[in-house]
Amino acid sequence: MLTDSDVTAGERLAGRELGSELEHELKSSAYEARLLDERVPVDAVRVATDGRSGFDIAREEMAATDWLL
Repeated sequence: MLTDSDVTAGERLAGRELGSELEHELKSSAYEARLLDERVPVDAVRVATDGRSGFDIAREEMAATDWLL
């Protein structure tokens, strides 16, 4: 499961949403993040994406799932 901080999520949403839609998406994102955190098994792989490249994130995901690089 890919994760990010509330700050990073807010920055990403602000880059693509405007006005009242931004506020709605911020609330929705926070709610959904909490649901995932509560419902996804504790032993599920979680990969933080804050400040990382897509390549770096993919490499960690692949290593965690034993995919060959």
